[in-house]
Amino acid sequence: MSSQPPVVRIGARGSQLSLAQAGQMQRRIAAALGAAPEDAEKVAPLIVIRTSGDQIQDRRLLEVGGKALFTKEIEEAMLDGRIDCAVHSMKDMPAVLPPGLVIAAIPEREDPRDAFLSREARTLEDLPRGAKLGTASLRRQAQSLHARPDLDVQLLRGNVGTRMAKLEAGEYDAIILALSGLKRLGLDGAAKSFIDPVARPPAPGQGALAIETREADQGQPWLAALRDLATTTTVAAERGAMAALESSCRTPIGAYATLTAGQLFLIVEALSPDGRLRFRREEGLDLTAAANPMVAARELGLKLGAELRDEAGDAIILPEEPAL
Repeated sequence: MSSQPPVVRIGARGSQLSLAQAGQMQRRIAAALGAAPEDAEKVAPLIVIRTSGDQIQDRRLLEVGGKALFTKEIEEAMLDGRIDCAVHSMKDMPAVLPPGLVIAAIPEREDPRDAFLSREARTLEDLPRGAKLGTASLRRQAQSLHARPDLDVQLLRGNVGTRMAKLEAGEYDAIILALSGLKRLGLDGAAKSFIDPVARPPAPGQGALAIETREADQGQPWLAALRDLATTTTVAAERGAMAALESSCRTPIGAYATLTAGQLFLIVEALSPDGRLRFRREEGLDLTAAANPMVAARELGLKLGAELRDEAGDAIILPEEPAL
């Protein structure tokens, strides 16, 4: 007996967090397609695709190809027609996508802040001198060293559960994770405190999800049900700054935008990798008078990012390791 072909095949990484995020979107996509919750897997099946970023756990992404390692195999599957869309963490999305692919929808954002986890200390400032802090993020490293240059910041990669287990085992005195990921896994209660996004801006787009599709499919009606205008606007501003700074895993930058009653406010900062230097811009914009608020938001990000780039120069770029 033949079965109906799937309507929307969703590509996702195999990590627990990726599956949780994709599962949330699967239920919303199924509802947008008019299916009952129990039929979600039939009309919007999840296709797990293991990425290079998941397989390489002993080095920083900047050493092996950058953010694209979390999306490359999934995007290839979309271009080949094996899947119809992908659910990504927005902070993992490179500034430039492969030809033929677009970010077609950005749903409501989860909490964008970073979370501080430790067995003893309540905040980063409470850690003893020389404490070992685990992170794989160059931004978190630089921001932490700017506040606490005495800390011993060490590489910590792996999924959320692996990182938390290493903290509990005493391999690190503290770790920093995205609060959004902890919330989606129901683990936010493990955080000792939350980092102020104004004082230490998160990664551009942190807390938001990106629904990526082929360019030809971006007008599909089910995508409209996933889009959140406020989140799309603030993310446009943050990613504008990222694009202007030519951000990669070699450039520690943070960006945090808020939108209240048509008033956009954006904070962008860039740091030297060792945290000694910090460059920062803040600016507001009235979007109620803008002909195209999305374009205006991105242009604000591009403007502030360009100002930081001109001021900081090469100071915010981690030098390439010399070839052996």
